[in-house]
Amino acid sequence: MTLIIIFSALALAAAFIKDRKKAAAGLKKAFFRFIRIMPPLLFVLFLVAIVLWLLPEERISGLLSGNNRFIAWLSALLVGSLTLMPGFIAFPLGGILVQNGVQYMAVSAFTGSLMMVGIATFPVERKFLGTGTALLRNIFYLLIAAAVSLITGFVYGELL
Repeated sequence: MTLIIIFSALALAAAFIKDRKKAAAGLKKAFFRFIRIMPPLLFVLFLVAIVLWLLPEERISGLLSGNNRFIAWLSALLVGSLTLMPGFIAFPLGGILVQNGVQYMAVSAFTGSLMMVGIATFPVERKFLGTGTALLRNIFYLLIAAAVSLITGFVYGELL
């Protein structure tokens, strides 16, 4: 993250050195785009806070574990797709889920769909990417999350 910030600062400085007017116009345009995206983004963050409040780790563990591996796997994909949280929360939560007896395949499906699929963010994506692109992106990443979780199940011997 620090490298990205340093690189961005150097690129901005170089832009100002090359053409101060264009760089200032670019910053102004970026600022107004940021202001335009803030209301839907804040709405999504509000929805995320509600979902995280409604789905504590014990409830998530209950949804993702069980005797039927297929139902647990599908539940993991669905719950992960509906939920949204940053990686620094999602991956430790995955560790807690494993400690609570949730299979690796289900944890992989949950964290994969959680990080890549955005049903909660779909209204924002639709606004900026278009409905077709946002829908294709979410379907494509859901398929990737499903495939990776199935591979995880084979690697850990849960599907043999």
